[in-house]
Amino acid sequence: MHPNPLFRSNDRKRLEALIGEVSFGTVFLTTPDGPRAAHVPLLSDGSGRVRFHLARNNALTPHLFGARALITVNGPDGYVSPRWYDNRDTVPTWDYVALEMEGPVSRLDDEALERLLHDVIETFEERLPGTPWIASESSERVWAGLFKGIVGFELNVREWRPTFKVSQKKSSGERERIARGLEAAGNPRLAEWVREYAA
Repeated sequence: MHPNPLFRSNDRKRLEALIGEVSFGTVFLTTPDGPRAAHVPLLSDGSGRVRFHLARNNALTPHLFGARALITVNGPDGYVSPRWYDNRDTVPTWDYVALEMEGPVSRLDDEALERLLHDVIETFEERLPGTPWIASESSERVWAGLFKGIVGFELNVREWRPTFKVSQKKSSGERERIARGLEAAGNPRLAEWVREYAA
């Protein structure tokens, strides 16, 4: 988390929206073999609980249950050029949106894991054009193989540490130039954050 309090937020609705928009994050834990990370799709139900699953043979899997872990979610980010500032006698920076969530991890039982898998499929199939694929299209053998190969977890978020560094220190005119510059550079989502959050 950035040390400047200007870049923090207590807006849980916005934090949950970020998790939902990105839907992917990194789980970190220090294991007896050293620090390890796993990259996973994430689902949050809005109550401060984030669900995910890992391969059974992932280096984190045997150590997560009962541990206090960290999950990060990275939103849009990008280079900000001094050419967009009123005073060009300065240095470039990097704007970014990120969230750290820390808390204890519990293991999902078989019923909860089954529910997680269906929720993941339904959530992400709905985002694609065309007729959704449904879990029942998998044979019992294929589905059972998946189920045996993964473990479900839930992190109960005790600490939310967001960083929304989106040119808040700049004037409204500069922020609009930054947003236009980011759009021209192919980064429209970060431009939206500059306009929406820093305005």
